[in-house]
Amino acid sequence: MKPPQPAPRLSTAPLLFHCAAALTAMACLLASPARAADAPPRLAPAVQPFVEAGTLAGAVMLVAGPDKVLAVESAGWADLAARRPMSADAVFWIASQSKPMTAAAFMVLVDEGRVRLDDPVEKYLPEFHGQMVQVERDDEHALLRRPVHPITVREVLSHTSGLPFASAMEQPTLDGLPLRDAVGSYAMSPLQFQPGTKYQYSNAGINTAGRIIEVLSGMPYERFMSERLFQPLGMTETTFWPDEALSARIAKSYKPDAAKTALEATTISQLHYPLSDHAVRYPMPAGGLFSTAADTARFCRMILNGGTLDGRRVLSEAAVRELTSRQTGPDLKDSYGLGFAVGPDWCGHGGAQATNMKIDRAHNLVTVWMVQHVGYPGNGGAAQDAFNRAVAAAFIPPH
Repeated sequence: MKPPQPAPRLSTAPLLFHCAAALTAMACLLASPARAADAPPRLAPAVQPFVEAGTLAGAVMLVAGPDKVLAVESAGWADLAARRPMSADAVFWIASQSKPMTAAAFMVLVDEGRVRLDDPVEKYLPEFHGQMVQVERDDEHALLRRPVHPITVREVLSHTSGLPFASAMEQPTLDGLPLRDAVGSYAMSPLQFQPGTKYQYSNAGINTAGRIIEVLSGMPYERFMSERLFQPLGMTETTFWPDEALSARIAKSYKPDAAKTALEATTISQLHYPLSDHAVRYPMPAGGLFSTAADTARFCRMILNGGTLDGRRVLSEAAVRELTSRQTGPDLKDSYGLGFAVGPDWCGHGGAQATNMKIDRAHNLVTVWMVQHVGYPGNGGAAQDAFNRAVAAAFIPPH
């Protein structure tokens, strides 16, 4: 899915209120014995001022270590109009957080020796054979040349292949084509730059990796995800098609109103409704998943543990190193692994409606931030910043 766009600017007065309220909440947190065994950390007070100010509908916040969840809390509302409180088991569209999950499932096949990261995509998807790269274009003509090399598996997983974000056929929603057809449409289009020379965020690349999973495994992509990743990890509430029970727990999506002074309900414009409709909705490897904070944390803990969870190995340590190491070239400013955004001692990913997950190797922590807000900056805005400060105060020892 598209990375979250910058939030509209708020007026000065609300911003001053947010800052003062957040500082007050943080002062309370810092003054409390957050690390005491009989006084578990409280995360909700850090973001409650944003709920009261009307700039955050609600959130679920989770912190985990390698072996267990350390704290999970909710604040605000899952449905403002119905006054339905946000619950810790609320369901969220995690959008592009699907990317690292797809990449992790792909690495199961790498571990089994069935595919190599530097193999050309056309080895598994012959429709990509002969794909050209566009080097010049005007209103009437396009100049195409052969790429310096065919795009590779590593490049489609790291947004460096030259594939577009999506194809013209993926309209009006991104989940309306079978994976085979969507990926076929990418193969018919010229690359937008020479492979490996640029970073360009690309749903098409991750979807292409999902199609290779289908071809190599001989089963539908979504079945492979379920049997080889979600079931081994105990992610029982992660799905492309939320059923009636899960749908009842979905947190509503919100965006700033026209005056940017309040929130108004919206829908997920990139997906077709009803969300449970298998007949017209297809799984999207790059951004179609719904999940909970608890399920997402199980995935993150597996990565933090180098491929194991609760004593069960899902990925090799080598596979996790590939996923979470920088794959973009030294001349590129974007630091991206395979399906993960990466830093020197962390990896993670956000979603289009401001959800976020982070695996912090320096402090051996996982944090999960679940909201459904359109128009937040990429890191979730001031409310998520307040959550991050609360986590630091409660779980990261001072230097």
